[in-house]
Amino acid sequence: MPPVTLLRVSADFGRMEALLDLIMRSFAYMNGVIDPPSSAHRLTVESLREKCEAEIAIAAQEDDRLAGCVFLAERADHFYLGKLAVDPALQGRGIGRLLMQEAEAIAVAAGKPAIELQTRIELTGNQAAFARMGFVETGRTAHAGFNRPTSITLRKALR
Repeated sequence: MPPVTLLRVSADFGRMEALLDLIMRSFAYMNGVIDPPSSAHRLTVESLREKCEAEIAIAAQEDDRLAGCVFLAERADHFYLGKLAVDPALQGRGIGRLLMQEAEAIAVAAGKPAIELQTRIELTGNQAAFARMGFVETGRTAHAGFNRPTSITLRKALR
């Protein structure tokens, strides 16, 4: 297996369409499983550029192939982690864990004591994976128009 390298992605990243495709393929398994549908469906090349401008974006690359990505949005007392994606053909090889470790290192370097994320109620496999990484549930929220929780908020203390 070729080594995986991590790189910061800026708004002028020359492979934005490939990054969008990676996210869409990585989130496709949620189609028909979660309600409401993932916000990934609203991403465009332009909105992804804006996201890269406003947040810290990290991509994992294997040779010339985009293997994964993660985004970090700075908050007052933590980083919010979103759009963690790994190419479905490369899952199970530790790329997601590598991206998470980099996210944690960035948060620690910035003096943030925690990382927070949300996952959907229906995605029990994701909940279990994040629990194995040290995340604990801190709340449940409902998307607009829903009278039941649709997301679980998870937080990992870094110090």
